[in-house]
Amino acid sequence: MITATTSEVQNNFGKFLKLVQSGDEVIILKNGKEVARLISHNHAVSLRNDYNEKEEREERLKKYESVD
Repeated sequence: MITATTSEVQNNFGKFLKLVQSGDEVIILKNGKEVARLISHNHAVSLRNDYNEKEEREERLKKYESVD
């Protein structure tokens, strides 16, 4: 996970877009507070009727547990 300020993202959007396309997640900060998350379309979770937040969260956490 990468963090960046709103100004950094505004000034280097292409760079952050490439990072997201390669599988990274970008947390965007404004005045030191998290305000947004930039993720690829493939990693987005749709709000469907059978959506189980707990199961989806556990699945995402498993994916990142093995990454150092």
